[in-house]
Amino acid sequence: MAFEGLSEKLSNAFKKLRGKGRLSEADVKQAMREIRLALLEADVSYKVVKQFIAQVTERAVGADVLEALSPAQMIVKIVNEELTALMGGESAKLTIASKPPTVVMLVGLQGAGKTTNGAKLAGLMKRQSGKRPLLCACDIYRPAAIQQLEVVGKQLDIPVFQMGQTDPVEIAKAGIQHALDHGNDLVFLDTAGRLHVDEALMEELQNIKAAVNPTEIILVVDAMIGQDAVNAAKAFDDALDIDGVMLTKLDGDARGGAALSIKAVTGKPIKFVGVGEKLDQIEVFHPDRMASRILGMGDVLSLIEKAEQSFDQQKALELQEKLRKNKFTLTDFYDQMLQLKSMGSLTEIAGMIPGVKASDLDNATMDEKLLQRMEAIILSMTPYERENPGVLNSSRKKRIAAGAGVGVVDINRLLKQFEMLQAMTKQFAGGKMPRNMRKLMGKKGGMPGLPF
Repeated sequence: MAFEGLSEKLSNAFKKLRGKGRLSEADVKQAMREIRLALLEADVSYKVVKQFIAQVTERAVGADVLEALSPAQMIVKIVNEELTALMGGESAKLTIASKPPTVVMLVGLQGAGKTTNGAKLAGLMKRQSGKRPLLCACDIYRPAAIQQLEVVGKQLDIPVFQMGQTDPVEIAKAGIQHALDHGNDLVFLDTAGRLHVDEALMEELQNIKAAVNPTEIILVVDAMIGQDAVNAAKAFDDALDIDGVMLTKLDGDARGGAALSIKAVTGKPIKFVGVGEKLDQIEVFHPDRMASRILGMGDVLSLIEKAEQSFDQQKALELQEKLRKNKFTLTDFYDQMLQLKSMGSLTEIAGMIPGVKASDLDNATMDEKLLQRMEAIILSMTPYERENPGVLNSSRKKRIAAGAGVGVVDINRLLKQFEMLQAMTKQFAGGKMPRNMRKLMGKKGGMPGLPF
């Protein structure tokens, strides 16, 4: 999980401050030492850490903080604001050309996930912005690079333009012409990478840039290589003047140093992050939301957006109507479980909930298995049994247990949980939602897909 170690250490530093009613300058400086060590251990650039600590300290030793009723909270607020500023302040969008097609040139070292994540980005633009993207295979060196692009393109239902092993500059020009001829308003040029930065690579990329004048140059870097990612970003920026960065494998980087250093070192924003292996696991990078996650404040906005993308609005409305009529069945329970699974892993979802730390999720794999077991039990029932769980007698339960590969005790546990959920949904349907729950959901209504 991204920033796991950093979140833990920052949380411990703030906990010591919260135990004190008033803070002295010495207390603040001690906390800054701990934050400094936490950032360095997270592989954040030394120069960046030094500047960050100086800015936070300057604000934290002011009278407004030391004389505040809750100085510890004020310091958390300052760190949150400075982390947000460090990562760019606001989310940076992909620039769209005034006259289509918008040409996005994807560059980076070999192994960063350029081909797959370029396709992910094309898929995101298609889903969220209604674009008609074209993937253009300009990597003629890496074995099976063209085939890989065609495979992911087919999975995302995005066309791929390729001309085999010919001049990459000519492929890029022909790909853009193909987009003009076929109504594609967004072209992603998947260029070649190397295992390290070298003159031949940069010369080829500069030639492509000069020939097609791309709207954006996006650098794709692997977050897990830490400071090497920052060094690569600086080298590519010096040679090509990149417009932004896409960080891949952020979900596997427990330190997160690259995400905290790139903007400060290159001046170029992180625009997108890859957060998993699936082709829909890509997100717009929001510095303020990421800062909140790092500080254990969660990321409710991203959680709601993820829910909106995953939940079927029509099914949600049908479920609401069933709840009003008190007809919530195991079939509905199963549908909700499937939609929850489509949001991603429980660890990923829980990380967006305020107050949940990575260390609290040690048993998350067990929860995933529990969901699978519940799914197997429900699928082993007949449609009639799912709609009418009250008919499940001893012999029926034994048959279901055999089909699902579980014990009768597991079926009884599931039915008990279902009964509790039914009782709770009756309250929601009757307008008896607890006041604090209503406050959490806000004035505009409930979470998408949920029956309240």
